[in-house]
Amino acid sequence: MKTVKSFVLVAPLALIALAPAAAQEFSKELIEKGRYLATASDCVACHTNHDGGKPMAGGLPMASPVGTIMSTNITPSKEFGIGSYSEAQFSDAVRKGIRADGANLYPAMPYVSYSNMKDEDIHALYAYFMQGVEPVDEKAMETKLPFPMNIRASMIGWNMLFRPNETHKDDPTQSAEWNRGKYLAEGAAHCSTCHTPRGIFMQEQKSLNLTGGQVGPWYAPDITNDKVHGIGTWSQEDLVTYLKTGKLDNKAQAAGSMAEAISYSLQHLTDADLNAIATYVRSVPSTKAGETTGATRFDKGTADNDMAAFRGRDYADGLKGDHAGAQIFAANCASCHGYNAQGTKDGYYPSLFHNAATAGDNSINVISAILNGVDRHTEAGHVFMPPFGDQVNAVVQLNNVEVASLSNYLLAQYGNDKLKVTPEDVQVIREGGPKSNMIQLARIGLAGGAAAVAFLLAGFIWYRARRKKPSVLSE
Repeated sequence: MKTVKSFVLVAPLALIALAPAAAQEFSKELIEKGRYLATASDCVACHTNHDGGKPMAGGLPMASPVGTIMSTNITPSKEFGIGSYSEAQFSDAVRKGIRADGANLYPAMPYVSYSNMKDEDIHALYAYFMQGVEPVDEKAMETKLPFPMNIRASMIGWNMLFRPNETHKDDPTQSAEWNRGKYLAEGAAHCSTCHTPRGIFMQEQKSLNLTGGQVGPWYAPDITNDKVHGIGTWSQEDLVTYLKTGKLDNKAQAAGSMAEAISYSLQHLTDADLNAIATYVRSVPSTKAGETTGATRFDKGTADNDMAAFRGRDYADGLKGDHAGAQIFAANCASCHGYNAQGTKDGYYPSLFHNAATAGDNSINVISAILNGVDRHTEAGHVFMPPFGDQVNAVVQLNNVEVASLSNYLLAQYGNDKLKVTPEDVQVIREGGPKSNMIQLARIGLAGGAAAVAFLLAGFIWYRARRKKPSVLSE
Protein backbone atom coordinates (compact mmCIF):
# COMPACT_ATOMS: atom_id res chain seq x y z
CA MET A 1 0.00 0.00 0.00
CA LYS A 2 2.87 2.33 0.86
CA THR A 3 4.46 1.66 -2.52
CA VAL A 4 1.23 2.41 -4.36
CA LYS A 5 0.74 5.71 -2.49
CA SER A 6 4.30 6.74 -3.23
CA PHE A 7 3.82 5.97 -6.91
CA VAL A 8 0.55 7.90 -7.03
CA LEU A 9 2.27 10.95 -5.53
CA VAL A 10 5.52 10.74 -7.47
CA ALA A 11 4.25 9.80 -10.91
CA PRO A 12 2.48 13.13 -11.66
CA LEU A 13 5.63 15.02 -10.63
CA ALA A 14 7.76 12.88 -12.90
CA LEU A 15 5.35 13.45 -15.79
CA ILE A 16 5.52 17.22 -15.21
CA ALA A 17 9.32 17.13 -15.29
CA LEU A 18 9.29 15.22 -18.57
CA ALA A 19 6.51 17.24 -20.19
CA PRO A 20 7.35 19.94 -22.75
CA ALA A 21 7.01 23.59 -21.77
CA ALA A 22 3.77 24.13 -23.69
CA ALA A 23 1.90 21.89 -21.24
CA GLN A 24 2.75 24.14 -18.27
CA GLU A 25 2.06 27.68 -17.23
CA PHE A 26 4.59 29.22 -14.89
CA SER A 27 3.94 32.06 -12.47
CA LYS A 28 5.37 35.52 -13.03
CA GLU A 29 7.28 35.19 -9.77
CA LEU A 30 8.95 31.96 -10.89
CA ILE A 31 9.82 33.39 -14.31
CA GLU A 32 11.32 36.46 -12.63
CA LYS A 33 13.38 34.26 -10.33
CA GLY A 34 14.63 32.40 -13.39
CA ARG A 35 15.48 35.65 -15.13
CA TYR A 36 17.59 36.72 -12.15
CA LEU A 37 19.38 33.36 -12.06
CA ALA A 38 20.01 33.52 -15.82
CA THR A 39 21.49 37.00 -15.30
CA ALA A 40 23.68 35.71 -12.47
CA SER A 41 24.74 32.87 -14.78
CA ASP A 42 25.68 35.37 -17.53
CA CYS A 43 23.81 33.37 -20.18
CA VAL A 44 23.18 36.29 -22.53
CA ALA A 45 26.87 37.24 -22.79
CA CYS A 46 27.86 33.94 -24.40
CA HIS A 47 24.64 33.07 -26.20
CA THR A 48 24.28 36.38 -28.05
CA ASN A 49 26.38 37.43 -31.02
CA HIS A 50 27.65 40.87 -29.99
CA ASP A 51 27.72 41.98 -33.61
CA GLY A 52 23.98 42.60 -33.89
CA GLY A 53 22.71 39.18 -32.83
CA LYS A 54 19.41 38.58 -31.10
CA PRO A 55 19.41 37.80 -27.36
CA MET A 56 20.04 34.13 -26.54
CA ALA A 57 20.04 33.16 -30.24
CA GLY A 58 23.67 32.00 -30.15
CA GLY A 59 26.22 32.43 -32.91
CA LEU A 60 28.97 33.98 -30.77
CA PRO A 61 32.41 32.61 -31.71
CA MET A 62 34.46 31.86 -28.59
CA ALA A 63 38.19 31.25 -28.80
CA SER A 64 39.37 28.16 -26.96
CA PRO A 65 42.73 26.34 -26.80
CA VAL A 66 41.32 23.59 -29.04
CA GLY A 67 39.56 25.81 -31.60
CA THR A 68 36.64 28.16 -32.00
CA ILE A 69 33.41 27.12 -30.30
CA MET A 70 30.12 28.62 -31.45
CA SER A 71 27.44 29.30 -28.85
CA THR A 72 24.02 27.75 -29.46
CA ASN A 73 20.49 29.10 -29.75
CA ILE A 74 18.90 28.70 -26.29
CA THR A 75 15.65 30.53 -27.02
CA PRO A 76 12.41 28.50 -26.84
CA SER A 77 12.37 28.04 -30.61
CA LYS A 78 11.21 24.46 -31.14
CA GLU A 79 13.14 24.04 -34.39
CA PHE A 80 16.40 25.85 -33.69
CA GLY A 81 16.49 26.32 -29.92
CA ILE A 82 15.47 24.45 -26.79
CA GLY A 83 11.71 24.91 -27.02
CA SER A 84 11.06 21.17 -27.22
CA TYR A 85 13.20 20.32 -24.18
CA SER A 86 11.49 18.75 -21.21
CA GLU A 87 12.55 20.02 -17.81
CA ALA A 88 14.59 16.86 -17.25
CA GLN A 89 16.41 17.38 -20.57
CA PHE A 90 16.98 21.03 -19.72
CA SER A 91 18.45 20.01 -16.36
CA ASP A 92 20.76 17.49 -18.05
CA ALA A 93 22.00 20.14 -20.46
CA VAL A 94 22.64 22.73 -17.74
CA ARG A 95 24.12 20.45 -15.07
CA LYS A 96 25.55 17.51 -17.04
CA GLY A 97 26.38 18.99 -20.44
CA ILE A 98 24.12 16.54 -22.30
CA ARG A 99 21.75 17.78 -25.03
CA ALA A 100 18.25 16.52 -25.57
CA ASP A 101 19.50 14.34 -28.47
CA GLY A 102 22.05 12.71 -26.14
CA ALA A 103 25.08 14.47 -27.62
CA ASN A 104 27.61 16.06 -25.30
CA LEU A 105 28.22 19.77 -24.95
CA TYR A 106 31.74 21.12 -24.77
CA PRO A 107 32.71 22.55 -21.37
CA ALA A 108 32.93 26.05 -22.83
CA MET A 109 29.36 25.83 -21.54
CA PRO A 110 30.20 25.93 -17.80
CA TYR A 111 28.05 22.98 -16.79
CA VAL A 112 30.90 21.89 -14.52
CA SER A 113 30.01 24.89 -12.36
CA TYR A 114 26.26 24.78 -12.97
CA SER A 115 26.24 21.17 -11.72
CA ASN A 116 26.03 22.53 -8.17
CA MET A 117 22.74 24.37 -8.81
CA LYS A 118 19.73 23.31 -6.76
CA ASP A 119 16.66 21.65 -8.27
CA GLU A 120 14.41 24.60 -7.45
CA ASP A 121 16.75 27.00 -9.25
CA ILE A 122 16.91 24.76 -12.32
CA HIS A 123 13.11 24.74 -12.27
CA ALA A 124 13.04 28.55 -12.20
CA LEU A 125 15.57 28.76 -15.04
CA TYR A 126 13.45 26.38 -17.10
CA ALA A 127 10.37 28.51 -16.51
CA TYR A 128 12.24 31.63 -17.62
CA PHE A 129 13.75 30.15 -20.77
CA MET A 130 10.47 28.60 -21.85
CA GLN A 131 8.15 31.51 -21.13
CA GLY A 132 10.31 34.56 -20.42
CA VAL A 133 12.62 34.51 -23.46
CA GLU A 134 11.51 35.51 -26.94
CA PRO A 135 11.89 32.59 -29.38
CA VAL A 136 14.25 33.19 -32.29
CA ASP A 137 13.72 30.86 -35.25
CA GLU A 138 17.25 31.13 -36.57
CA LYS A 139 19.90 28.44 -36.68
CA ALA A 140 23.19 29.36 -35.02
CA MET A 141 26.43 28.44 -36.76
CA GLU A 142 27.70 25.03 -35.70
CA THR A 143 30.95 24.35 -33.88
CA LYS A 144 33.56 22.76 -36.13
CA LEU A 145 36.60 21.62 -34.15
CA PRO A 146 39.51 19.69 -35.64
CA PHE A 147 39.68 15.90 -35.31
CA PRO A 148 39.36 14.25 -32.84
CA MET A 149 37.78 17.05 -30.77
CA ASN A 150 34.88 17.12 -33.25
CA ILE A 151 33.80 13.75 -31.83
CA ARG A 152 31.49 14.86 -29.05
CA ALA A 153 31.40 11.36 -27.59
CA SER A 154 34.98 11.98 -26.41
CA MET A 155 33.43 14.18 -23.72
CA ILE A 156 31.90 11.09 -22.06
CA GLY A 157 35.26 10.05 -20.65
CA TRP A 158 36.13 13.66 -19.78
CA ASN A 159 32.91 14.02 -17.83
CA MET A 160 33.53 10.79 -15.95
CA LEU A 161 36.87 12.16 -14.81
CA PHE A 162 36.17 15.83 -14.22
CA ARG A 163 32.47 16.67 -13.95
CA PRO A 164 31.09 17.02 -10.41
CA ASN A 165 27.78 15.32 -9.74
CA GLU A 166 26.70 16.88 -6.47
CA THR A 167 24.57 19.93 -5.87
CA HIS A 168 25.60 22.61 -3.39
CA LYS A 169 25.44 21.83 0.32
CA ASP A 170 25.81 24.54 2.94
CA ASP A 171 28.80 24.42 5.26
CA PRO A 172 27.31 24.58 8.79
CA THR A 173 30.52 26.11 10.13
CA GLN A 174 30.13 29.17 7.87
CA SER A 175 27.66 32.05 7.83
CA ALA A 176 24.56 32.14 5.65
CA GLU A 177 26.15 34.97 3.64
CA TRP A 178 29.32 32.95 3.01
CA ASN A 179 27.30 29.90 1.91
CA ARG A 180 25.20 32.03 -0.44
CA GLY A 181 28.38 33.56 -1.82
CA LYS A 182 29.97 30.18 -2.45
CA TYR A 183 26.80 28.90 -4.12
CA LEU A 184 26.80 31.85 -6.52
CA ALA A 185 30.56 32.17 -7.08
CA GLU A 186 31.18 28.46 -7.66
CA GLY A 187 27.86 27.90 -9.43
CA ALA A 188 25.85 30.44 -11.40
CA ALA A 189 28.59 33.08 -11.59
CA HIS A 190 31.14 30.31 -12.42
CA CYS A 191 34.16 32.34 -11.25
CA SER A 192 36.46 29.31 -11.29
CA THR A 193 35.77 28.68 -14.98
CA CYS A 194 38.02 31.63 -15.82
CA HIS A 195 40.08 32.25 -12.69
CA THR A 196 41.34 28.68 -12.15
CA PRO A 197 44.24 27.25 -14.20
CA ARG A 198 43.59 24.29 -16.48
CA GLY A 199 45.38 20.97 -16.62
CA ILE A 200 46.63 19.04 -19.61
CA PHE A 201 43.10 17.82 -20.41
CA MET A 202 41.68 21.34 -20.04
CA GLN A 203 40.13 20.44 -16.67
CA GLU A 204 40.04 22.96 -13.83
CA GLN A 205 42.88 22.35 -11.38
CA LYS A 206 40.78 22.65 -8.23
CA SER A 207 43.87 22.44 -6.03
CA LEU A 208 44.74 25.88 -7.46
CA ASN A 209 41.23 27.31 -7.20
CA LEU A 210 40.96 30.99 -8.26
CA THR A 211 44.74 31.44 -8.60
CA GLY A 212 44.46 32.67 -12.20
CA GLY A 213 43.83 31.19 -15.62
CA GLN A 214 44.03 31.83 -19.36
CA VAL A 215 40.75 32.83 -21.05
CA GLY A 216 41.32 33.04 -24.79
CA PRO A 217 43.40 36.17 -25.46
CA TRP A 218 43.00 37.42 -21.84
CA TYR A 219 44.29 36.33 -18.45
CA ALA A 220 41.90 36.08 -15.48
CA PRO A 221 44.17 36.96 -12.54
CA ASP A 222 44.57 35.47 -9.08
CA ILE A 223 41.58 36.50 -6.95
CA THR A 224 42.43 34.55 -3.80
CA ASN A 225 43.11 36.33 -0.52
CA ASP A 226 46.87 36.24 -1.16
CA LYS A 227 48.10 39.74 -0.31
CA VAL A 228 50.83 39.76 -2.97
CA HIS A 229 49.48 37.80 -5.92
CA GLY A 230 45.74 37.95 -5.21
CA ILE A 231 43.33 40.56 -3.91
CA GLY A 232 44.05 40.13 -0.21
CA THR A 233 44.64 43.87 0.15
CA TRP A 234 41.12 44.69 -1.09
CA SER A 235 38.38 45.51 1.37
CA GLN A 236 34.85 44.14 1.13
CA GLU A 237 33.74 47.48 -0.26
CA ASP A 238 36.54 47.44 -2.84
CA LEU A 239 35.47 44.09 -4.26
CA VAL A 240 31.76 44.91 -4.29
CA THR A 241 32.53 48.21 -6.05
CA TYR A 242 34.58 46.37 -8.68
CA LEU A 243 31.88 43.76 -9.26
CA LYS A 244 29.29 46.49 -9.68
CA THR A 245 31.26 48.98 -11.80
CA GLY A 246 34.15 47.08 -13.36
CA LYS A 247 36.76 49.46 -11.99
CA LEU A 248 38.62 50.29 -8.85
CA ASP A 249 40.66 53.46 -9.13
CA ASN A 250 44.42 52.91 -9.07
CA LYS A 251 43.96 49.17 -8.92
CA ALA A 252 42.06 47.43 -11.70
CA GLN A 253 39.68 47.78 -14.64
CA ALA A 254 37.58 45.01 -16.16
CA ALA A 255 38.22 44.12 -19.80
CA GLY A 256 37.56 41.16 -22.07
CA SER A 257 35.30 38.46 -20.65
CA MET A 258 35.33 40.12 -17.21
CA ALA A 259 33.96 43.32 -18.75
CA GLU A 260 31.19 41.20 -20.28
CA ALA A 261 30.49 39.60 -16.90
CA ILE A 262 30.23 43.05 -15.28
CA SER A 263 28.12 44.47 -18.12
CA TYR A 264 25.64 41.62 -18.56
CA SER A 265 25.62 39.95 -15.18
CA LEU A 266 27.27 41.11 -11.98
CA GLN A 267 26.19 44.76 -11.96
CA HIS A 268 22.57 43.60 -12.07
CA LEU A 269 22.77 41.47 -8.93
CA THR A 270 21.45 42.67 -5.61
CA ASP A 271 23.80 44.30 -3.13
CA ALA A 272 23.16 41.37 -0.80
CA ASP A 273 24.34 38.86 -3.41
CA LEU A 274 27.36 40.96 -4.40
CA ASN A 275 28.36 41.16 -0.74
CA ALA A 276 27.86 37.42 -0.39
CA ILE A 277 30.12 36.73 -3.39
CA ALA A 278 32.72 39.13 -2.02
CA THR A 279 32.57 37.48 1.41
CA TYR A 280 33.22 34.05 -0.10
CA VAL A 281 35.89 35.08 -2.62
CA ARG A 282 37.81 37.05 0.01
CA SER A 283 37.98 33.88 2.12
CA VAL A 284 39.58 31.67 -0.54
CA PRO A 285 43.26 31.08 0.30
CA SER A 286 45.99 30.75 -2.29
CA THR A 287 47.67 27.40 -2.75
CA LYS A 288 50.18 28.71 -5.28
CA ALA A 289 53.84 28.88 -4.29
CA GLY A 290 55.50 32.29 -4.44
CA GLU A 291 56.50 35.37 -2.52
CA THR A 292 54.34 36.13 0.50
CA THR A 293 55.58 39.68 1.00
CA GLY A 294 56.34 42.61 -1.32
CA ALA A 295 54.54 44.95 -3.68
CA THR A 296 51.22 43.86 -5.15
CA ARG A 297 50.26 44.26 -8.79
CA PHE A 298 48.27 47.32 -7.69
CA ASP A 299 51.26 49.21 -6.27
CA LYS A 300 53.94 49.15 -8.97
CA GLY A 301 55.11 51.96 -11.23
CA THR A 302 55.27 55.73 -11.05
CA ALA A 303 54.25 58.70 -13.18
CA ASP A 304 56.93 59.40 -15.77
CA ASN A 305 57.62 59.55 -19.52
CA ASP A 306 60.41 59.12 -22.02
CA MET A 307 59.39 61.79 -24.47
CA ALA A 308 62.63 63.75 -24.30
CA ALA A 309 64.45 60.87 -25.97
CA PHE A 310 62.71 61.37 -29.33
CA ARG A 311 61.63 65.02 -29.22
CA GLY A 312 62.37 66.72 -32.54
CA ARG A 313 62.32 63.51 -34.56
CA ASP A 314 59.49 62.57 -36.88
CA TYR A 315 57.29 59.58 -36.14
CA ALA A 316 58.83 57.20 -38.68
CA ASP A 317 62.38 57.87 -37.50
CA GLY A 318 61.35 57.43 -33.89
CA LEU A 319 60.09 53.93 -34.59
CA LYS A 320 63.54 52.83 -35.70
CA GLY A 321 65.32 53.58 -32.42
CA ASP A 322 65.41 52.24 -28.88
CA HIS A 323 62.57 54.52 -27.86
CA ALA A 324 59.99 53.22 -30.32
CA GLY A 325 57.62 52.23 -27.51
CA ALA A 326 57.68 55.74 -26.04
CA GLN A 327 57.05 57.20 -29.49
CA ILE A 328 54.05 54.91 -30.06
CA PHE A 329 52.72 55.75 -26.60
CA ALA A 330 52.99 59.49 -27.19
CA ALA A 331 51.26 59.22 -30.58
CA ASN A 332 48.43 56.86 -29.64
CA CYS A 333 47.96 56.62 -25.87
CA ALA A 334 49.02 59.85 -24.14
CA SER A 335 46.04 61.84 -25.38
CA CYS A 336 43.76 59.71 -23.19
CA HIS A 337 46.00 58.29 -20.47
CA GLY A 338 48.11 61.44 -20.00
CA TYR A 339 51.69 62.25 -20.91
CA ASN A 340 52.84 60.66 -17.62
CA ALA A 341 50.29 57.83 -17.93
CA GLN A 342 48.50 59.35 -14.94
CA GLY A 343 45.00 58.94 -16.37
CA THR A 344 42.18 61.43 -15.89
CA LYS A 345 40.96 62.81 -12.58
CA ASP A 346 37.58 61.12 -12.89
CA GLY A 347 39.24 57.75 -13.56
CA TYR A 348 37.46 57.23 -16.88
CA TYR A 349 40.87 56.84 -18.50
CA PRO A 350 42.85 54.91 -15.89
CA SER A 351 46.38 55.45 -14.75
CA LEU A 352 48.76 52.94 -16.30
CA PHE A 353 50.82 52.67 -13.13
CA HIS A 354 49.28 51.18 -9.99
CA ASN A 355 47.39 49.15 -12.55
CA ALA A 356 46.88 45.36 -12.44
CA ALA A 357 47.22 45.04 -16.23
CA THR A 358 50.74 46.49 -16.42
CA ALA A 359 52.08 45.03 -13.17
CA GLY A 360 50.76 41.47 -13.22
CA ASP A 361 52.80 38.28 -13.33
CA ASN A 362 52.50 38.10 -17.12
CA SER A 363 52.12 40.48 -20.05
CA ILE A 364 48.98 38.93 -21.57
CA ASN A 365 46.48 41.62 -20.56
CA VAL A 366 48.75 44.46 -21.68
CA ILE A 367 49.04 42.91 -25.13
CA SER A 368 45.34 42.03 -25.30
CA ALA A 369 44.18 45.49 -24.21
CA ILE A 370 46.25 47.05 -26.99
CA LEU A 371 45.04 44.58 -29.62
CA ASN A 372 41.41 44.19 -28.55
CA GLY A 373 40.63 47.36 -26.64
CA VAL A 374 38.16 47.66 -23.76
CA ASP A 375 34.37 47.78 -24.03
CA ARG A 376 32.35 47.89 -20.83
CA HIS A 377 28.77 49.05 -20.16
CA THR A 378 27.63 49.88 -16.64
CA GLU A 379 25.20 52.27 -14.99
CA ALA A 380 28.11 54.69 -14.73
CA GLY A 381 28.32 54.79 -18.54
CA HIS A 382 30.10 53.24 -21.49
CA VAL A 383 33.84 52.74 -21.07
CA PHE A 384 35.61 52.29 -24.37
CA MET A 385 39.20 51.97 -25.53
CA PRO A 386 39.64 51.39 -29.26
CA PRO A 387 41.38 48.22 -30.46
CA PHE A 388 44.71 48.74 -32.17
CA GLY A 389 44.93 45.23 -33.58
CA ASP A 390 41.58 44.98 -35.35
CA GLN A 391 42.32 44.59 -39.04
CA VAL A 392 38.91 46.03 -39.99
CA ASN A 393 37.71 48.50 -37.36
CA ALA A 394 40.89 49.92 -35.86
CA VAL A 395 41.48 53.61 -36.53
CA VAL A 396 45.20 52.95 -36.08
CA GLN A 397 46.54 49.49 -36.78
CA LEU A 398 49.69 48.45 -34.97
CA ASN A 399 51.70 45.50 -36.23
CA ASN A 400 53.24 42.87 -33.96
CA VAL A 401 56.59 44.67 -33.68
CA GLU A 402 54.88 47.93 -32.74
CA VAL A 403 52.61 46.26 -30.18
CA ALA A 404 55.63 44.53 -28.65
CA SER A 405 57.54 47.83 -28.47
CA LEU A 406 54.60 49.61 -26.84
CA SER A 407 54.02 46.75 -24.39
CA ASN A 408 57.66 46.73 -23.34
CA TYR A 409 57.58 50.48 -22.77
CA LEU A 410 54.46 50.25 -20.61
CA LEU A 411 55.85 47.35 -18.59
CA ALA A 412 59.28 48.90 -18.06
CA GLN A 413 58.01 52.39 -17.35
CA TYR A 414 54.84 51.74 -15.38
CA GLY A 415 54.56 48.12 -14.29
CA ASN A 416 56.45 44.84 -14.12
CA ASP A 417 59.82 45.66 -15.63
CA LYS A 418 60.90 42.01 -15.42
CA LEU A 419 58.60 41.07 -18.29
CA LYS A 420 59.60 41.26 -21.96
CA VAL A 421 57.29 40.95 -24.95
CA THR A 422 58.30 39.64 -28.38
CA PRO A 423 56.42 39.98 -31.68
CA GLU A 424 55.80 36.23 -31.43
CA ASP A 425 54.04 36.74 -28.10
CA VAL A 426 51.80 39.32 -29.74
CA GLN A 427 50.90 36.95 -32.57
CA VAL A 428 49.78 34.29 -30.09
CA ILE A 429 47.34 36.75 -28.49
CA ARG A 430 46.26 38.07 -31.89
CA GLU A 431 45.27 34.50 -32.83
CA GLY A 432 43.10 34.12 -29.73
CA GLY A 433 45.55 32.97 -27.08
CA PRO A 434 47.76 29.95 -26.42
CA LYS A 435 46.71 26.67 -28.02
CA SER A 436 46.43 23.37 -26.22
CA ASN A 437 48.45 20.34 -27.29
CA MET A 438 45.49 18.14 -26.34
CA ILE A 439 44.57 17.67 -30.00
CA GLN A 440 48.03 16.35 -30.81
CA LEU A 441 48.01 14.15 -27.71
CA ALA A 442 44.59 12.78 -28.63
CA ARG A 443 45.71 12.06 -32.18
CA ILE A 444 48.85 10.34 -30.93
CA GLY A 445 46.75 8.34 -28.50
CA LEU A 446 44.31 7.31 -31.20
CA ALA A 447 47.14 6.43 -33.59
CA GLY A 448 48.86 4.42 -30.86
CA GLY A 449 45.61 2.67 -30.02
CA ALA A 450 44.96 1.89 -33.66
CA ALA A 451 48.50 0.56 -34.05
CA ALA A 452 48.08 -1.62 -30.96
CA VAL A 453 44.77 -3.00 -32.25
CA ALA A 454 46.32 -3.67 -35.67
CA PHE A 455 49.29 -5.42 -34.04
CA LEU A 456 47.02 -7.59 -31.89
CA LEU A 457 44.79 -8.39 -34.88
CA ALA A 458 47.81 -9.34 -36.99
CA GLY A 459 49.08 -11.55 -34.18
CA PHE A 460 45.70 -13.22 -33.86
CA ILE A 461 45.51 -13.89 -37.61
CA TRP A 462 49.03 -15.30 -37.59
CA TYR A 463 48.19 -17.50 -34.60
CA ARG A 464 45.02 -18.83 -36.26
CA ALA A 465 46.92 -19.48 -39.47
CA ARG A 466 49.56 -21.46 -37.57
CA ARG A 467 46.92 -23.58 -35.87
CA LYS A 468 45.23 -24.44 -39.17
CA LYS A 469 48.48 -25.40 -40.99
CA PRO A 470 48.97 -29.22 -41.10
CA SER A 471 51.90 -30.54 -39.08
CA VAL A 472 54.63 -32.58 -40.91
CA LEU A 473 54.42 -35.24 -38.21
CA SER A 474 50.73 -35.73 -38.77
CA GLU A 475 51.02 -36.37 -42.46
